[in-house]
Amino acid sequence: MTTTIKKSALWHRIHTSGMSTLAVMGMTKNTGKTVAMNHVLAQAATAQVDVGLTSIGRDGEDRDQVFFNPKPPILVWPGTLVATARETLQRAKVRWKLIDSTEIDSPMGEILVVKVLEYGEMEVAGASRGSDQLKVISRLKQCGASLVILDGALGRSHHASPAIANGVILATGAAIGGGIPDVIRKTRDRLGILGIAQADDTTKALCESVFTQGGVGVWNKDGVSLFQAEIATLNAGAKLLEFIDADVATIAVSGAVGRTLWQALTAIAQRHRALCVVVADGTKLFIENTDLLIFQKLGARLVGYRGIKMTGITLNPFSPMGGSFEAEEFLAAAQQAFSGYDVCDVVLEEKLAEKIKETGEVT
Repeated sequence: MTTTIKKSALWHRIHTSGMSTLAVMGMTKNTGKTVAMNHVLAQAATAQVDVGLTSIGRDGEDRDQVFFNPKPPILVWPGTLVATARETLQRAKVRWKLIDSTEIDSPMGEILVVKVLEYGEMEVAGASRGSDQLKVISRLKQCGASLVILDGALGRSHHASPAIANGVILATGAAIGGGIPDVIRKTRDRLGILGIAQADDTTKALCESVFTQGGVGVWNKDGVSLFQAEIATLNAGAKLLEFIDADVATIAVSGAVGRTLWQALTAIAQRHRALCVVVADGTKLFIENTDLLIFQKLGARLVGYRGIKMTGITLNPFSPMGGSFEAEEFLAAAQQAFSGYDVCDVVLEEKLAEKIKETGEVT
């Protein structure tokens, strides 16, 4: 199939950044994640970029598995490399050629690498564990992909970690619920968690062993280690509280930060107002943005060992549950609210490009 798609600003940013792995994630179901991903796949096909595609869950089915609403299919192009479970290939609506096996099992069978031979629809179900995702990404690149796109899943964001992906697209929209101000507020809160600043080089050097070996670490203001152990971070709160009366300046936590651990870190911050907490990145935080704001008001800092690069924010003004927005109004409000980010509505942009092509003018 010959493509004549105009290059978009979002694709220009992706293509010129030099990134090799891009994660696409949604705020919730029906916020346009698949549409955004299809846009990138089409742009890559036009630019003749060799693309690999996989997923951390299951996507491309006719209806979503939560609300059973109809959903757009994943549209793949000739030459696309897809890493997906064996069972999904039985339902593929395109011809494909087996390229490689990964020896990674999933509930839907082994993850296989295939090359798409024609334009059409595919269901994609990939590896769920981070370590397996890295293996799949590596295999796709070995098979020739210069850009690997990772499709996310509801309630899971670890594929957006900079340990896995170089960049992230966040899809948001009316399906979140409420009016435009509500959607913008909820999206801003999510960005506040995902977008925590990256630690400076000195702090990274101090904490490097924790993020190499796993577990937690505690240091005083002179950089002297008070404690370090490869313990599960979900159970680390009680251990860290043992140091609440010590000269604590920096705490590093390599794994997930849930409510119990966060409460312990906040209690320590109340005693040590200049406390610096280092986490792997924003995808490891299972807290609310209000928790982070309270923590910062104490004078404490939360930084990431790695920083997440937000490549773009895409908008979907339509909600299958009702309460859709006027597209131009939503776009204008979001661009103003997220002035530091590249914000776009890929459907609106494509419609505008088509109108210019047909009429030569914009009304």
